[in-house]
Amino acid sequence: MRVAFRLGWWGAGFAGSQRQPGFCTVEGEFVRACLQTKIFADPLRAGFSLSGRTDRGVHARAQVGALTTGHPERVGAILNRALPPDIWITGVAPVHELWHPRHDVRRRTYRYFFADPALDREAMDRAAARFVGEHDFSRLCRARSKNPIRRVFSSQVLAGDRGIFFEITAWSYLWHQVRCMASALEAIGRHEADEEMIDELLSGACRRNPPAAPAAGLVLWEVETGFPFTPVEKGERHDGFLAGMALAHRIQVGLAEHLERE
Repeated sequence: MRVAFRLGWWGAGFAGSQRQPGFCTVEGEFVRACLQTKIFADPLRAGFSLSGRTDRGVHARAQVGALTTGHPERVGAILNRALPPDIWITGVAPVHELWHPRHDVRRRTYRYFFADPALDREAMDRAAARFVGEHDFSRLCRARSKNPIRRVFSSQVLAGDRGIFFEITAWSYLWHQVRCMASALEAIGRHEADEEMIDELLSGACRRNPPAAPAAGLVLWEVETGFPFTPVEKGERHDGFLAGMALAHRIQVGLAEHLERE
């Protein structure tokens, strides 16, 4: 049976999602868990694939992948128990035997979370709207050999419970594209640049690419498939890991503020 799955991870401990010899990656750990649980014996023969790759340190809430297996019942809670605590499955769905997550998903949404609470969100949101449509993103990426034209379906800067974030939806992206876009928006939010800078970047009039924002703020938020997933509980190990990360962050913030005052 061909099975699609929805996957999340905390990216700090991984050298990106794609398998690389000698490095700890999301795909590498996922394949190891599948071999351990005998979901498949060979990832190539199983047609294992994710819908795309992410950089070192980037997180995922709802990445989508697929594999073919004779034991579809194991792609869920059983596999979650074999995965490390910083990778988890949250949903599964049967799909057509030729369904491929890289080519057959409809849209991909990223969110970039900003650390500075004093940014001018309204100015950033107006600037983000300029990304919508089909544009040349040569000045907002690190890919020199690929077609730089990409279509953006939606782009906005929103306020959340813990600050503001940039949300963008497109079918595909270039290397570092979202992080460069977030960096440009942050400069506008700090009033270090005006909103017209976006037009200059998209037209090529701006000759210097903005730096890529830190990977730690980026989350692959949603991958639209057009079909529902049966929910899968992450499990206590994964929830405990995330709770521990949140606690460690609060301790580090408090310590940094204490040392800053001393």
